[in-house]
Amino acid sequence: MKSIKLLAILFIATLTFTACSDDENPMEEVEEEVITTMKITLTPDGGGTSVTMESKDLDGDGPNLPEITGAILSANTTYNASITLSNETESPAEDITAEVREKDEEHQFFYQVSSSLNATAAYAGSNDSNGNPVGLNFTLTTTDASNGGIIVTLRHEPNKSASGVKNGDITNADGETDIEVTFPVTIQ
Repeated sequence: MKSIKLLAILFIATLTFTACSDDENPMEEVEEEVITTMKITLTPDGGGTSVTMESKDLDGDGPNLPEITGAILSANTTYNASITLSNETESPAEDITAEVREKDEEHQFFYQVSSSLNATAAYAGSNDSNGNPVGLNFTLTTTDASNGGIIVTLRHEPNKSASGVKNGDITNADGETDIEVTFPVTIQ
């Protein structure tokens, strides 16, 4: 009989402690951004005609592949690049770029230039409040004529203090990939 009373008291105490908790549910799923479109505008340093790379995937994980437009760039040129993101499944399209800026500590772009492409990418501005890169703006510097690709990845909640991450090394970044696109590039 004593054991039944003890179990009842423990059960009621457990309900009381869990029911009075002000903490958010740690198991609650955080809704990720829906990003259908990534647009990168590359403007030659010092002026000139801008070039646009774009990936558009209006059916998300549906059967259709994303439509990807690469770029033809000039050799021996530095381009100032800016990224915009949107969700075009809504009308009007939702500007995801603003959300990335607002939650800058939770986001970081990474640029991986293929070894066959004679170019380098580097962060330019758009740091979060801790001085870590976000990467909405970057520079792309080309050298000799070549062909290859640039993988642009947006990570949600990366470990920005991990080795190399602040310098753009995605290897130790962890986090979840919000969007990743390989853009074909020709330098001529």
